[in-house]
Amino acid sequence: MSSDGVNTGRRRFLTAATSVVGVAGAVGIAVPFVGSWNPSAKAKAAGAPVKADISKLEPGQMVVVEWRGKPVYVVYRTEAQLADLDKLTPELKDPDSAISIQPDYIEGSARAIRREIFVAEGLCTHLGCAPKYRPEVGAADLGGDAWLGGFFCPCHGSKFDLSGRVYNTAPASTNLVIPPYFYESDDVMVIGMDGEAA
Repeated sequence: MSSDGVNTGRRRFLTAATSVVGVAGAVGIAVPFVGSWNPSAKAKAAGAPVKADISKLEPGQMVVVEWRGKPVYVVYRTEAQLADLDKLTPELKDPDSAISIQPDYIEGSARAIRREIFVAEGLCTHLGCAPKYRPEVGAADLGGDAWLGGFFCPCHGSKFDLSGRVYNTAPASTNLVIPPYFYESDDVMVIGMDGEAA
């Protein structure tokens, strides 16, 4: 056996091993670099805007998006649900949202940019529990025929309509908070930033 054969085999092994280590090193450097393009957990917690794709949201459905470590409810209201909003005015503490936290461009009983899509922080304004989405009309445990759908906080019984407006009888004192948001397209909304600031 010649020494040239042993050296050639050793050379091939060392070349392959060095190549593998080099590729692993390049991947090890590239992954954190590419990952650094995404907002950090600290930036997200501090309020970095988040995008929500609502293209698959059907009338009557709700999705939850996380922003600033809080749930944000996005509800696609039906025409019947929208028609019921004005019927509740006498039952509500702040039907016109005069003392509620919401952007200036949110107004009226729908409390939304697009009437059918309602966006609100999913935290009760009483003690911060997460209200349950209860869209069914006439729920016996929520007042029977007087219940036209909305949100119910199981912690202390606060009730909100489908615009997040609080009922007179609830321990919560203000309506659900509306975060800043805008539509980037028909199917994508950006939560956490006003459209003018984009």
